[in-house]
Amino acid sequence: MIRHIVAVRFEQTVSMDTKAALFAELEELRHLVDGVLDFHVGANVSPETAVVHGYLDAFWFDFADARDAYLVHPAHQAIGAKLVASVQGGTDGIVVVDLKV
Repeated sequence: MIRHIVAVRFEQTVSMDTKAALFAELEELRHLVDGVLDFHVGANVSPETAVVHGYLDAFWFDFADARDAYLVHPAHQAIGAKLVASVQGGTDGIVVVDLKV
């Protein structure tokens, strides 16, 4: 299984409603991409503020074997573009880590 973890540093002007809408679109990918096992989203509650670097929100997907199909899926591409447009510095406002679990 692959856990696809994404930390985001939203622009300060992005409202909670906008964040919620983006995360809802991401969650919908569970139903569009075969092999998605789970999806979670939440706030970064780390007390290590010196190394958080403004990445205050995160989400992750668990994939049985569908991570690569997810990456090229048109729905992922569309929500990914919206996400990039909402974070500080474009892709510099997103950190991705994929772990084998």
